[in-house]
Amino acid sequence: MEGSRGLTRRERLESVAGRVLLGLPAPLQRLLAGGRATRLDGQTLDADLQLALALAARRGEPPLESLSPGEARRLMARTARTFAGTPLPVARVEPLSIPGLAGPIPARFYRPSLAGAQPLLVYFHGGGWVVGDLDVYDPVCRFLAREAGVCVLSVDYRLAPEHRFPAAVDDAYSAFRFATEQARALGVDPARVAIGGDSAGGNLTAVVAQLAARDGGVPPAFQLLFYPVTDLSTKHASYRLFRDGFFLTEAQMDWYRGHYLPDEDAALDPRASPLLAKELRGLAPALVVTAGFDVLRDEGEAYAARLREAGVPVTLRRHAGTIHGFCNVAPVSRTGRAYLTQAARDLRSALAA
Repeated sequence: MEGSRGLTRRERLESVAGRVLLGLPAPLQRLLAGGRATRLDGQTLDADLQLALALAARRGEPPLESLSPGEARRLMARTARTFAGTPLPVARVEPLSIPGLAGPIPARFYRPSLAGAQPLLVYFHGGGWVVGDLDVYDPVCRFLAREAGVCVLSVDYRLAPEHRFPAAVDDAYSAFRFATEQARALGVDPARVAIGGDSAGGNLTAVVAQLAARDGGVPPAFQLLFYPVTDLSTKHASYRLFRDGFFLTEAQMDWYRGHYLPDEDAALDPRASPLLAKELRGLAPALVVTAGFDVLRDEGEAYAARLREAGVPVTLRRHAGTIHGFCNVAPVSRTGRAYLTQAARDLRSALAA
């Protein structure tokens, strides 16, 4: 039987229990998670996230890499509903359709206020280019709209394996160009159109910023990259350190990569691995946020280093005690919420008139 917000009775109970447990004092959370803090590579895992991982392990869900893409999408949607909390109110939310190379691209537009032309963030969701959608990322987009004071255009780009690389890139770039060309019609400031995303969406953000710098059109005003995938051609050292037990695993990344790329040569294409781009000069200013306990940590930080070497204004923030995906648990995790709030404030400052 379905309950409020589409939750089953079990999901409602899990949601309530999760909010209560993740709001407990840190020492009690450590005790419930096994009694000892998790330490690795000179870092200590935040207590609420350590407990969240322990609770997830006790649920006994099948490994994502053992599922079909359809099953994985349903699992992610179900998990997201339990972490969503009460939807944060914004002034307006409306569906949009963006013209794409292969047909219309669904999108969702969030306006935090009805007053004046505001900055815009074009947001590309995570999910390894295989899972994730507008509903899964609704809490993240609402949060960023409210906390950063920006309109958000959330883009439902085509997913693999039905649509392999570079389909997601084509859709992401079409969405950004739509936003710059239709800025006034959308009621946003055309000089303050930023791009952002997490994980696979961070990858698309980096790629769109590179494409925009080369095409001679209006560049993004800013780029926001949460724990981005930047190099599908090799595995950096953080893969060895955090390959299992910290939400995103090495096996899952192999599964995502296998579904996304049409062949091995594609991994060397900078549109798949933006770290491999030869030229990074002239890109939009960037905020790169990494998680300490994440297989993608080192490649995200390597990309920030290359941006800095190319003269691009860049801020790198490593949240040493957190895991991949902290944006999605912000409604129930105090550390996830704190990290997402800081990023939203950085975005607000970067796009201030």
